Amino acid sequence: MKLAILSRAPRSYSTQRLRTAAVDRGHQVKVLNTLRFGIDLSGDEPDLQFRGKQLSEYDAVLPRIGNSITYFGTAVVRQFEQMDVYTPNTANGISNSRDKLRASQILSRHNIGMPATTFVRDRADVIPAIERVGGAPVVIKLLEGTQGIGVILAPSIKVAEAIIETLQSTKQQVLIQRFVKESKGRDIRALVVGDRVVAAMRRVAQGDEFRSNVHRGGTVERVELDPEYERVAVRSAHIMGLKVAGVDMLEANDGPQVMEVNSSPGLEGIESATKLDIAGAIIDYIDNQVAFPQIDVRERLSVSTGYGVAELVVHGDADLVGKSIGDSGLRDRDITVLTLHRGTTVIPNPFAHHVLQAEDRLLCFGKLEEMRSMIPARPKRQRRVKKLPKQPIPLG
Repeated sequence: MKLAILSRAPRSYSTQRLRTAAVDRGHQVKVLNTLRFGIDLSGDEPDLQFRGKQLSEYDAVLPRIGNSITYFGTAVVRQFEQMDVYTPNTANGISNSRDKLRASQILSRHNIGMPATTFVRDRADVIPAIERVGGAPVVIKLLEGTQGIGVILAPSIKVAEAIIETLQSTKQQVLIQRFVKESKGRDIRALVVGDRVVAAMRRVAQGDEFRSNVHRGGTVERVELDPEYERVAVRSAHIMGLKVAGVDMLEANDGPQVMEVNSSPGLEGIESATKLDIAGAIIDYIDNQVAFPQIDVRERLSVSTGYGVAELVVHGDADLVGKSIGDSGLRDRDITVLTLHRGTTVIPNPFAHHVLQAEDRLLCFGKLEEMRSMIPARPKRQRRVKKLPKQPIPLG
């Protein structure tokens, strides 16, 4: 295959390892500076310019987009996607993972374990937010910090309030997160490639430092992950829209707690700790997937007038419970089930004999009017009403 590695640091360890692994396997590979691209929308087909000239054809692109150029970098990746060039990490996936708040919102929707997190803007809401995550000590994070930069441990509510006020006064947005004491300055970095974890290491903070990042002086050691940690790491990467990712997890009493999903994980620390050819695993995965470029399924399937994609939930009192997909009548209503989600299990392209259970979620394609009629009215959230005091409040 002909592979482009998007990187502004051609001499960095990770870029050199990926380039060498591709050359050793007989592929053509070029490292291209992301900022030298031009997005060309003037012709009949989407195109890219590089250094002012039309870019030659590539089979795949591997983005190594730095945090400082996320917007332009993801625009370039998105253009490759429009040109049907395969990328293991989509532009949407990179954008999702870069914004810590957006990433937390997406992962929480899919029941991924995370440290309790809140996001507020008004000063009056800060102390209640800290109390909701369990009180001090509390971790304060900048939304776009990397390598442990912008992560602060506040020992008391007063200190946390002062730090947040100072950061917000400089137009910085921050997350407030529960401090997982039992992790003891340690975390797990799992390197996900495709559908598996190819390597994992434990990072340990030094001295009084609670951040375990290697850039903060943390040490690393190889670790064999429990199946639950592997499952959470792979799910988290896929939910983000990433097939190559570093997933950082805390070892909490109630299981893995995902802190971050990194779309451009460094390879030096984890290859040194594990002695594994992770760069080679990434190149091999791309080679096997190059025939399947990214497709925006909702966009493609919504082109036909009156048809689209929707998720239907099988409620406990519905007529569908206990029926197979074949006997459900969905196909007679011009509705095709693409994927069946049952808890944390995903059944792609389910057969007609699959029996539906309560709370199954069906990703369907079909007539929008038919599917709209099957979506029940959204239940209204009940307001939390404060109890009146036993004694009347004096008015005088």
